[in-house]
Amino acid sequence: MNILYVTSEAVPFCKTGGLADVAGSLPQALSKGGDHVSVILPLYQSVSEKWMEALHFEKWRYVRLSWRSVYCGLFSLEREGVTWYFIDNEHYFKRPELYGYYDDGERFAFFSRAVAELLPELPEKPDVVHCNDWQSALVPIYIRDESVREEFYKGIHTVITVHNVEYQGRYGRDTLEDLFGLAPGWYDGGTLAFDGDVNLLKGAIMTADAVTAVSPTYARELQYAYFAHGLENVMSMNAGKLHGVLNGLDMERYNPRKDANLTAHFSPGRLSGKARNKELLQQTMGLEVRADTPVIAMVTRLVSHKGLDLVCEALERVMEKDVQLAVLGKGDANYEAFFRNAAERYPGRIAVHLGYSESLAMQIYAGADLFLMPSRSEPCGLSQMIAMRYGTVPIVRETGGLKDTVHPYEAWNGAGNGFTFANYNADDMAHVICEAVDLYHDNRAAFKALQKRGMNEDFSWTRSAVAYHDIYESICN
Repeated sequence: MNILYVTSEAVPFCKTGGLADVAGSLPQALSKGGDHVSVILPLYQSVSEKWMEALHFEKWRYVRLSWRSVYCGLFSLEREGVTWYFIDNEHYFKRPELYGYYDDGERFAFFSRAVAELLPELPEKPDVVHCNDWQSALVPIYIRDESVREEFYKGIHTVITVHNVEYQGRYGRDTLEDLFGLAPGWYDGGTLAFDGDVNLLKGAIMTADAVTAVSPTYARELQYAYFAHGLENVMSMNAGKLHGVLNGLDMERYNPRKDANLTAHFSPGRLSGKARNKELLQQTMGLEVRADTPVIAMVTRLVSHKGLDLVCEALERVMEKDVQLAVLGKGDANYEAFFRNAAERYPGRIAVHLGYSESLAMQIYAGADLFLMPSRSEPCGLSQMIAMRYGTVPIVRETGGLKDTVHPYEAWNGAGNGFTFANYNADDMAHVICEAVDLYHDNRAAFKALQKRGMNEDFSWTRSAVAYHDIYESICN
């Protein structure tokens, strides 16, 4: 089967969030399973600066974007069994950042239009075009629009994956024709209309042959107002084609046996290296070097939906226990100020690094004992999987992918791989944190069994690739 994966970012070329990790791993896993896979994304400034010498120029053409006729270049690269395509237009993409510009709507409309118009010129016609989030949400719409006039497009099936429904690509009604080049019927018929605006993600959900979310629980949550940010009725209407597929993890990249960020390597059968990493982490972050005190870690953006208001409310109760806290992240000024103040009040017991360092993040995953993710919402989450891979026991709220990957510890039979709480409540969170800390102090054998069980979990992309291939087969047959 020929698959074209459309994304606005992908590891190792460019990244702002979890979409890049998915786009950098899923295509290779599909390719290894026997599919012919290509990926197409913008040729950003950061990509051209690092990769231009490795890219092969394919062609150039003009792309229609409403009344505009816009230059589009196409470059390619073969890597790990996947063909990578890059769409070039320096006016739109030669910028320091990937997103956050006043004309993002026009930039990604051009990207989507270029993808649609280049399809007949690719070496092989795709059976499935798999798009991601609002930045490529116009692709299924353009393909559907072209299929009315062009026979070539009628045999192409489309998938849209919702990584985070908060970002929908909403624009004023007047953008439909002038910016996106679509006829009024797309709005008047309700496909793109949403509270007086044009909603690109809604349009993709309505027109795509399949809609996927990045975990089974998130797929269910998207049908409820609390999680769906206004699209709950749209999701419910399309529930028959909605699938939840849990994201995977690059098991080679995140491997405590050989991670170059670690001084001491370790495995489920040889955890002594983890103890050494804990000692080094405590030294690096200015915590008291104590092997018998559990370190709770958070590697997170410091924003409200990550559950930080619960941490603020429960911190004093948690710090009554014999425990240390290591925090890495940046975000809202009020949360940064809170953690900065907390580190001053608990010297040697709370350490905070405001910013982000990949190397320090991996040292935290490897050196901590417990990993806290009390998110209000979490479509999938990778941090809890990385933590388990490195023998750090997760404490999570039961939402989205956290619920699908972390199963509560059961003292009576030792089952589970972490600690969970259901209600978004500071007391409930503090209670399970205390349970985890008590298990660490009182039953080290049981705690070590939890560590090993998490390290042995299969979070590989192979499992996810099989699920996606099944979805592709279902919409093509």
